[in-house]
Amino acid sequence: QVQLVESGGGSAQAGGSLKLSCVASGRTDRRYAMAWFRQRSGKEREFVAAIVWSGASTRIVDAVKGRFTISRVTATNTITLHMEFLVPEDTAEYYCAEAFRGSPTECAEDYAIWGQGTQVTVSS
Repeated sequence: QVQLVESGGGSAQAGGSLKLSCVASGRTDRRYAMAWFRQRSGKEREFVAAIVWSGASTRIVDAVKGRFTISRVTATNTITLHMEFLVPEDTAEYYCAEAFRGSPTECAEDYAIWGQGTQVTVSS
């Protein structure tokens, strides 16, 4: 069983930056894609970014493209989400997830394991 633990959330001013990390523990020998989703208040969970096991391929939603970067360190079973030029609309609970396949899809149903989430708040 794999457990995912997110960290790095917090508060930032608009235009600022934050870095989220997600560490996978347990059975981490599966070469599945991982992703970040977010859920804004009163809205459904939405895809943010995903990365394949090797880190060679990523997928990022248009709303954050050019501002957010997803990366992966396989040696430490860690993925990160580096967020820059934050805007208040980025305020959300951010979740790390592991897919049950290798391709980095945008569909939440393709992800079997989820972390508890970390809150990001951006003020104007």
